[in-house]
Amino acid sequence: MNQSQTSELQGQRKKLTGAQKREHEVPTMEEFDSEDSGVQDVGPQINGLVGQILETTSALLVRIRQKLLEMALLICVILLVFWVASFLYGSFYYSFMPTDNFITPVYFYRTDCPSPHHSVCSFPVANVSLLKNGKHQVMTYGQPYQITLELEMPESPANQELGMFLVKMTPYSKAGQIVDVSARSAMLHYHSSLLQALGTVVFSPMLLTGASEQKQPVIVELYSEFKDDSYKPTVGAVIEIHSQHIQIYRAHLYIFAQFTGIRYLMYHLPLISALIGVMSNFAFLSLIIVLSFLQFNLGSHRNPGKAVKIQEEKNESDDLNDQSEPQNKENVDAMECNSVEVEESIPDMGVEESDDDSREVAEDEPICEAGDGEMIL
Repeated sequence: MNQSQTSELQGQRKKLTGAQKREHEVPTMEEFDSEDSGVQDVGPQINGLVGQILETTSALLVRIRQKLLEMALLICVILLVFWVASFLYGSFYYSFMPTDNFITPVYFYRTDCPSPHHSVCSFPVANVSLLKNGKHQVMTYGQPYQITLELEMPESPANQELGMFLVKMTPYSKAGQIVDVSARSAMLHYHSSLLQALGTVVFSPMLLTGASEQKQPVIVELYSEFKDDSYKPTVGAVIEIHSQHIQIYRAHLYIFAQFTGIRYLMYHLPLISALIGVMSNFAFLSLIIVLSFLQFNLGSHRNPGKAVKIQEEKNESDDLNDQSEPQNKENVDAMECNSVEVEESIPDMGVEESDDDSREVAEDEPICEAGDGEMIL
């Protein structure tokens, strides 16, 4: 081969390689179609994904709303139960705890006394009512009470010379019956003349201005543990001082309840007792509500079983009706066939029909089966 031929062959080879490269570089129509189809397939997928996101979000919002409603209902129920528990404890405290203390003034008087230093003067007497506001009893049955009389007596020579005197208390019932009698002795504290003079000098400014007085409080404990009788409830008491020359500024009767047991804890530890009582009532009421809720749920679970049983019985009755319908249909067909036989048995008295017409009628007539399985034309 000469050089010209070899050069031509090389040129053709270069053209072929260039064409092949162009074929690989330039995309075909199929590739364009596949890319378009891929783009078209991405659109529905995005729409479906967006729809799923929206559905999930809506379902999540519905669940959040339901949970919030359940929490609000639970909080309302808890507050209601707590209020009922507090009300029950308050009612129990009001009915169980008696009056802790009662203070009333005592006004003494004398009868048949022409002069203070007369020997015919009667003893100072006072009639005290033991009813709160004139209606309710102060003391509760079975509860021990401490009853104390406080006397404010001046440090006068008459009281100093009086010495020991007797204080008597006689409680009585509504019918005037005497419930009990108590008598206690009392006297002024001894102060020497020198001590009285020094006290007068030291407290002279207060004594001159009236801020202080020369007096002594004398406390007489009449009862340490007085218990009221349920058959004869105490409504009042007569207090008498067995001394004709006693001098008294004023007097007060104090009644203090001596609590024991639960009442002692409820009176001296009110906050702790209230907390324990309210929480106990709250736990008891919560237990009742939980048991009622569980019983309601069990009842609701049992009712669907009954409903299913009723539905099954209904379905069975429907099946029986469906089975009876074909039998009724067969009976109707048999009745139609019998009517056709009766019509054929009647002879034609009028127009005579041709053979072709009779053949057509025979072809159109239905084929019926007799009760014994014979074919009836």
